Formats: sequence, C-alpha cells, structure tokens
Amino acid sequence: MSAEAPILFDSHMHTPLCKHAVGHPRAYARQGQARGLAGVIFTCHSPMPDGFGASVRMDPGQFEYYVSLIEKTAEDLEGESTVLLGLESDFFPGMERWLEELHGRAEFHYILGSVHYHLREYHEAYFQGDVFAFQKQYFDHLAESAETGLFDALAHPDLIKNASPESYDLERLLPVIGEALDRIAAAGTAMELNTSGMNKIYPEMNPGPVMLGMMREREIPVVLGSDSHMPERVGADFEFALEVLQDAGFEEVSLYHRRRRRSVLIADVI
Repeated sequence: MSAEAPILFDSHMHTPLCKHAVGHPRAYARQGQARGLAGVIFTCHSPMPDGFGASVRMDPGQFEYYVSLIEKTAEDLEGESTVLLGLESDFFPGMERWLEELHGRAEFHYILGSVHYHLREYHEAYFQGDVFAFQKQYFDHLAESAETGLFDALAHPDLIKNASPESYDLERLLPVIGEALDRIAAAGTAMELNTSGMNKIYPEMNPGPVMLGMMREREIPVVLGSDSHMPERVGADFEFALEVLQDAGFEEVSLYHRRRRRSVLIADVI
C-alpha cells in the first residue's frame, strides 16, 4: 500500500471474548500498523439474549469489559495507531429491540451487521431441508437487516456459499441476489468486502466478483475487513482486495468514524 501517510483501516476483527479468537487487541493494532494501515476497528461478536450463539460471542455481562478493553488499547497506542470501537451484531428477526438498546450503550464508530446462517438457532428456525430455499431466506434476511437501519455495513454478504459450496448455484441465485441488493441500496447501507473468504472452503472473497459487480452497478459503498481472529490476519490480502474492487469498477473504498461514512480513493491507497 501507499508509502505516504496511511489512510486505510481494517474494519473487521475480533478479540478472545468471542471464544474463537486469540491475541490481545494491542497485537492486532500493531499488526495493522506494520501492514501500513492508518488504524483498526474492533468488531467483536455482540452479546445476544437467551443464549443465542453463546459459544461464539461474548457473554452479555462482558459487554462493558469489551468496551473498556478497546478504549484502553486506544489509549495505550495513542500517537502510534488509531484504534476504534465497533461491534459485529447478528441480525435475526425479533432481535431488533435488543440490538437497538445494545448499540446505544457505547460510543461506537462502526456497527457491522451479520446473518450467520450456520448458527444452530438460525439453522433450526429456517432450514427445512431445501437448500435453495435456505439460501433465498439468507439473502432476504440480509436485505431485511439493512432495512432495519441498525447497521452501517453488512458483513461477508455471500457467506451462505460456504455452507454447502457444492449446492451454491450462483446463476440460479442471481435474481434473488439482485433483489436483495436493490433493497440494500435503497436502504443506503454499505457492504463489506471480506478478505477471509480466501481461506474458506469456497476460496474467494466475500462477496465474489459477480456479486461485487452487481453492488457496483447499484452504487453500494464497500468497506474492507479482514475478519481477523488472530493478529497475523490483520490487513491480509488487502492489496489484492483493492485490485478486485478496481476490476469491479470501484474507485473508492469507505471508512467509518463515529458512525459516519467517508470514502478514500483507491488510487490514493495503492
């Protein structure tokens, strides 16, 4: 990335509070600094009520500790690297009031919305044995999450392809995806290009190039995130991601500060 003053952030990473990440936040921030980033935004998995996905997120009683952990990291690294507080919150119909209250409990810079199809509670509620119907439901919920106005951007927006890649028929799903993207664009919600997809069973970024091109056609802003669960992953594959964005016709990449979006030119980053 550019040898000039850094301007790009990694806007998706976790802490050990989610029970499946390792490393102190300072290590993540320092890795971002080493990768030439201006800073990082922590978006650990939000607490949820009634034990929803409890094995892969912080407990409700840990929320204040999470906030203080990131704030303390920001203080420790002040003048070296910018560390911002964010959250990755699960969307599940019926959770809206819980999330609205949660998001008001701290001064967040960025709220990332996710539909995690693979969580037991989601799977039990919506998978009825028809894989294609399940995939359609996923994209409908993705659009519905944007329409709630609760989120600044939507994480890994074609994550469903990792559920059963042998059953992911992109051509068949294009009308479904297009309708979801129309709704997301109308809601004014950004979407993420998540580089961690390169390491998953369906080895391409989330979203893939076809869906990314459809997002560009609808002028949906894109935010970059590594989805790091270990410090070494911060900023991983960002150079390639910027090239992918350019190939799809994007000229800008978006960043969030105090929940306000701004954009930087990709040409100024590369």
